Amino acid sequence: MNSQTKTTQMTPHSPDIQHMQDLLEHQRLAYQRHQVPLAKERIDRLSRLRRVLVKYQDQFADAINHDYYNRSIGETKIGELLTCLEHIKYYSKHLSQWMKPSKRHVAMIHQPAKAWVQYQPMGVIGIIAPWNYPLLLSIGPLICALAAGNHAMIKISSASSNFGQILERALAEAFPQDLVAVVNGGGPISDAFSHLPFDKIIFTGSTAVGKTVMAAAAENLVPVILELGGKSPVVVHPSMNMKDLAQRIAVGKLWNAGQTCVAPDYMFLPKGKTEEFIAEFRTIATTMYPHLRDNQDYTSIVNDKQYRRVQSYLDDAREQGAQIVEINPKNELLEDVYKIAPTLVTGVTSFMQIMQNEIFGPVLPIMEYDQIDEVIEFINQRPRPLALYYFDYDSARADYIAQRTHSGHFGMNTVLTHVAQDDLPFGGIGASGMGKYHGPEGFFSLSHERSMMSNSKLYSLKFILPPFNKPLYKLISKTLLR
Repeated sequence: MNSQTKTTQMTPHSPDIQHMQDLLEHQRLAYQRHQVPLAKERIDRLSRLRRVLVKYQDQFADAINHDYYNRSIGETKIGELLTCLEHIKYYSKHLSQWMKPSKRHVAMIHQPAKAWVQYQPMGVIGIIAPWNYPLLLSIGPLICALAAGNHAMIKISSASSNFGQILERALAEAFPQDLVAVVNGGGPISDAFSHLPFDKIIFTGSTAVGKTVMAAAAENLVPVILELGGKSPVVVHPSMNMKDLAQRIAVGKLWNAGQTCVAPDYMFLPKGKTEEFIAEFRTIATTMYPHLRDNQDYTSIVNDKQYRRVQSYLDDAREQGAQIVEINPKNELLEDVYKIAPTLVTGVTSFMQIMQNEIFGPVLPIMEYDQIDEVIEFINQRPRPLALYYFDYDSARADYIAQRTHSGHFGMNTVLTHVAQDDLPFGGIGASGMGKYHGPEGFFSLSHERSMMSNSKLYSLKFILPPFNKPLYKLISKTLLR
């Protein structure tokens, strides 16, 4: 079913939903008028996007800061804006090469003929962005969509309402709405968006909501890329230097106050190493954040609901006998500013909520192990994570772990930074997601790989038409059908 004949069972319930449906129809019609933009046109669209990202950077950062109680301006500009600008540079450089047809082999029996794959745009892409990195996770997929020649509609989380208004204004300055449009609002609007008959949907968010998006998309047979989350483990070899480890884990766990889908969620330390790690982590965290309450660099939990959720995990762990190590150098009151101090949790068990749910906060449970195969078994018994991080400078031992586990990403001696690598695909596996974008995969995931074949004037298959008693058929039987 093509985009002109797709239907949806959704009935409009409000002017906002009707407007959203009208936007999609206008984008479809605009795409039909110009289905395959040239590389030059696509690069120009990316350049226009880059200009407004730079122009509105302070407004984006201020709006996201306002949507949180406090969101570090540095985290927004480095972790979101800079990453997007680098992605634009990367796609602009490579997309002309990716757009070229890919020659394919033609079997002897079908010669003379030519075969190739043509990469054409899919049409209109629906992008559903979450609140934790609203700029990166709306613009990142948009870059891929524009590079592949598509039109796009972006749904912004209702928890990012201030940012959504600025983004809508900025993108309207760069593009007509029949090319790129922003949809704001929550509740029925969010649900209706996922029911729209796009040509593909990219959703970033929780596994639970991902299931509902996939079910809604299935009503119109819309393919989906799901970027979900889960509990990304850290595994540490006994040879690892604890100071090096603490520094890297602190950056990954405390960036955006742990509200990152690929943040390290829990850690396995070699038996007897916990106290040393805690001491090193305390030093690093205190150096990074000597005070917390009025520290603009230390991000708040986004809202009261999320704050209470993380606190409930800590309360449950404490009640079940875990030890809570809070790193609050000035012993400040943080609840009214929705901040949670860097926190390590020891003595945890798999029955605690903190080990059953993705944490999404600056809290790190620590477990100890004797044999590495016990750790591998523990990880493999659970849903496949978005990332698995291994710390050890021995590549053979790292490969042993990598070959015996599954995860969306496998990181050695680093956390988080793979998301910002232009040439690496990003995505999960199993419960942590499906499909990839970033890198060449972003272009190809949002392109239709159309098979193409052309025969010459000579039609060779006429020589094997029935009846099947010709000498050539006997030759085929003796040489090919064996």
